[in-house]
Amino acid sequence: MFIVSLNYLCDIETVEKYVGIHRQFMVPYFSEGVFIAAGRKEPRTGGIILAQGISKSELQKVIKQDPFYQHNIAKYDVIEFIPSKTIEGFPAAKAITN
Repeated sequence: MFIVSLNYLCDIETVEKYVGIHRQFMVPYFSEGVFIAAGRKEPRTGGIILAQGISKSELQKVIKQDPFYQHNIAKYDVIEFIPSKTIEGFPAAKAITN
């Protein structure tokens, strides 16, 4: 499982121009179960995506397709972790590592 932490590199007005296409980019990955949660940070300095069932190198290829990445809107930090305990009902993490 991965935590993808996005940190904005520009002002919120510029971010807002790309939010719609950024969300559209994520739709197929949610449908496939690769992305399991996403949202903005508070304060609004970036966002978080939880991802699973994909290798880190594959995830980095996915990130390069994100309009936020392509238009230099955000910097991405990818943190891999293996959950040892979750609450009931949380999606089972599919551990795939390089």
